Amino acid sequence: FFKFPSEIRKIMYTTNAIESLHRQFRKVTKTKSVFPSDQALEKMLYLASQNVIKKWTQRYRNWDNILNQLMLLFEGRIEPYL
Repeated sequence: FFKFPSEIRKIMYTTNAIESLHRQFRKVTKTKSVFPSDQALEKMLYLASQNVIKKWTQRYRNWDNILNQLMLLFEGRIEPYL
């Protein structure tokens, strides 16, 4: 963790998308404790994930610098996705 520059550590520490998604899933399933079928649960989680994805538009400060650092640290692994 500490081998990464401070900007990258801040993003890893403050924004964990998986934990955020799981928190939203727990919030949705907590309000309704019994589902009539597994398919009903799957539909509920799918709709919850669609609502969460709409909010994933936040742009990070100094993103250009962070992206350059990641490209240096993980050479050849990020370029295909840009």
